[in-house]
Amino acid sequence: MNMNSITKVKVNRKIPQISPGDTVKVSFKIKEANKERVQTLSGLVVRAKKVASGGNFTVRRVTSGIGVEHTFPLGSPLLEKVEVVRHGKVRRAKLYYIRRLSTREARLKERREGMAEKAAAVEATGAEGEIEEPVAGQEAAEEEVEEVK
Repeated sequence: MNMNSITKVKVNRKIPQISPGDTVKVSFKIKEANKERVQTLSGLVVRAKKVASGGNFTVRRVTSGIGVEHTFPLGSPLLEKVEVVRHGKVRRAKLYYIRRLSTREARLKERREGMAEKAAAVEATGAEGEIEEPVAGQEAAEEEVEEVK
């Protein structure tokens, strides 16, 4: 018997593709007494677990020197919106080592996906860098050299 056939988890369409190292801004609903409000949490994605029946991701934020981690289920209806602020360049799937680093040491380099895509598009359409247009003064110099010969 397959567990996926028993429990149907609805995929939340408001969640973009996130991966560890991304800095995200998560808006989620909080119920207090008889009120419901939306709270935002911005921080670093420490881990993201994706499975067929949903999954979850953990966001870490350091405020006033105190680190706070919050785990959000991907299929939760309480998630309003997830916005990726920047993509971090990491080489691990779980960034637990960030916990013992200071805020300054825990900074990650930004992953530059857009630049690689632009470079690939330029190569596919024909390298623009190879075509050189002559400069106005350069044409006159070339004509003088031909006359001398």
